[in-house]
Amino acid sequence: MHKDIATPVRTQEILKKYGFSFKKSLGQNFLIDPNILRNIVGHADLTKDSAAIEVGPGIGALTEHLARQAGKVVSFEIDQRLLPVLEDTLSPYDNVEIIHSDVLKANVKEVIDTQLAGYEDIMVVANLPYYVTTPILMKLLLEGLPLRGMVVMMQKEVADRISAKPGTKAYGSLSIAVQYYMQAEIAMIVPKTVFMPQPNVDSAVLRLIRHDTPPVQVKDEDFFFTVTKAAFAQRRKTLLNNLQSQLPNGKARKEEILVALEEAGIEPTRRGETLSIEEFGKLSDHLLPIFHS
Repeated sequence: MHKDIATPVRTQEILKKYGFSFKKSLGQNFLIDPNILRNIVGHADLTKDSAAIEVGPGIGALTEHLARQAGKVVSFEIDQRLLPVLEDTLSPYDNVEIIHSDVLKANVKEVIDTQLAGYEDIMVVANLPYYVTTPILMKLLLEGLPLRGMVVMMQKEVADRISAKPGTKAYGSLSIAVQYYMQAEIAMIVPKTVFMPQPNVDSAVLRLIRHDTPPVQVKDEDFFFTVTKAAFAQRRKTLLNNLQSQLPNGKARKEEILVALEEAGIEPTRRGETLSIEEFGKLSDHLLPIFHS
């Protein structure tokens, strides 16, 4: 076994050797606790028949643990300054491919087809840069990639929102967008003390596992997400108010919206946060003919 990259001493040594300075704009916070890394990887249930996709490997702390467990690891790194560092720190592992690219601009499907051909079991495992957590997650969810799921570290507050249940303050359109595709649960809370530099907030590891079929069958997915977004536009407003103000020409269609709500069995005075994903599915199907006629 090679010495872990992710100890405070070794991390300092590597940073010093390469004269590396953290870029705030890239949300760089490196993990310096091997136990936490082992735990994160443990939640992904990888075998040598699995492949892992990582975003933002940093100096390779998590990458190394993934390389030990998975058959192949593909990692997207945007910061050119880290490429020589990774080449050095990951030199003991021949099953890692570093791609110098912004994952938000990358063709991930093509990378999977070329680099991970033959792998049936693919997981995203990453310590996500905090400032782009949601765009990265949504990109990976919406591109129809053949993933079993994701185990991703993020700001605790965002993880709370994604895994939130109806009727809670954290529950919103983000919860529904993610839970439509994946079952979401917080696997562990991570204190800020295990990062270098320390972020201002605690983090959480979110475990997402793809549903075999979505929890609700809707006639039009795009419209379903439009309705959920509209319902949360102003959290204090009632469902009826939000739908009227957010949907095209909604004010003029108040009566039709009321009828759709009644048919869906949903009180117009309720707030978006009280509706389950199933209720939103029902509601969007009843509203669809009004707005797509």
